[in-house]
Amino acid sequence: MSERKAMAMAQTALFTWGQTAIPPRLVNIRENIVFEAHLKDGRHVALRLHRPGYQGRAGIESELRWCEALSAQGLAVPRPVRGVNGRLTGGAGNRVASCVEWLEGVPIGAGDQSLGPDAAQVNAHAETLGALIAQLHNASDATPPANFTRHAWDREGLLGEHPQWGRFWQHPALTAAQAALLQNARRLAQTQITKAQDFGPIHADILRENVLATSQGLALIDFDDCGLGYRLYDLATALVQGWRDPLWGAQVSGLLAGYRAQRALPDNQARLLPLFVALRGFASCGWIVSRAAGDDPRQIAYVERACDFAQHMLDGTAPWQQEP
Repeated sequence: MSERKAMAMAQTALFTWGQTAIPPRLVNIRENIVFEAHLKDGRHVALRLHRPGYQGRAGIESELRWCEALSAQGLAVPRPVRGVNGRLTGGAGNRVASCVEWLEGVPIGAGDQSLGPDAAQVNAHAETLGALIAQLHNASDATPPANFTRHAWDREGLLGEHPQWGRFWQHPALTAAQAALLQNARRLAQTQITKAQDFGPIHADILRENVLATSQGLALIDFDDCGLGYRLYDLATALVQGWRDPLWGAQVSGLLAGYRAQRALPDNQARLLPLFVALRGFASCGWIVSRAAGDDPRQIAYVERACDFAQHMLDGTAPWQQEP
C-alpha cells in the first residue's frame, strides 16, 4: 500500500477518536499499518490499521480488552484508547482500526548496548525480561480475559496439518533431507508437547523489537499474535533470536531465573524449553514463506535455524549448550 493511501485511511479512521491536532506520522507499513498521532484532546496514541484476514473485529477487541485489564493491574503494556463513542475499534476501508496510548522507549534489539556486551549484563537484562513475562502470566491468571476470541498456540496451532503460520515442513527452499528432518522433529514434538502443563493467555511474539526499554523499565508492545497457548512459548519466543549468539546460554539462564523469581516453573517443565524454542523456529520458518521474496536471505536463514533446532530436538540437546 502506498504511503498516500495509508495516510488517507488513517485520517478517516481517526474520526472515531475525534481526529488529530496535527496530521499523523507514519511509523511503518508492515502487516499492520501504524501511525503516531496526537488527538485533539491531547492524548498521544499509536493508531493501528489492522491487516485484513488475520484477526476479525472480535479478535482485535479481545486483545484490547485483555491489554486494558493488564494495564489496570500495573503491567507495562499499551493501554487501549476508546473512541468518542466508547468503542474500542473503528475502521477505514477494509481494515479495522484501533488506538493505544503511545509508549516512549527503544526496542531492546536496537543496538548492542541494549543487550549488554558481556555475559553478566546479558544475564541481568534477560532476568528482567523473564520477570516481566512471569508478571504477564500471573496477571492473566488473576483476571482471565473473557470472550477471548483469538487463535490458539496449542498442539494443533503449532504442529497440526494447518499451523497458524503455515506448513513449515513444506518450505520451498527445503532439500529432501531437510524436509524429512523437520517431519521427524514434528512427529516427536507432537508427542512431547503434551508434557507441557501451563496453558493460558500468552503474548506469543516477545521478540526484541516488541520489548521496549522505557524510563520506567521494560514494556511489552504488539499483542497482534496473542492468544491462548503454552506459557513456555512466550519464554521460547523471547529466546529464539539468540540462535548462534555465543552468549545465548547467559540469556537462557537469566530469563529462567527472572521468571522463576515471580512464578513457579518446575524442572520437568523447564526441560521442555528447547522443544518450545524449536516450535518457535518452526513457526517462523512457515511464516517467512509468504512474507518475503523467494530470494530474501531470511528464507534460507529461517530454514537453517529450524533444521538446527530440529536436529537438537532429535538428539535430546539444547541448541545453546556449548560444544565440548
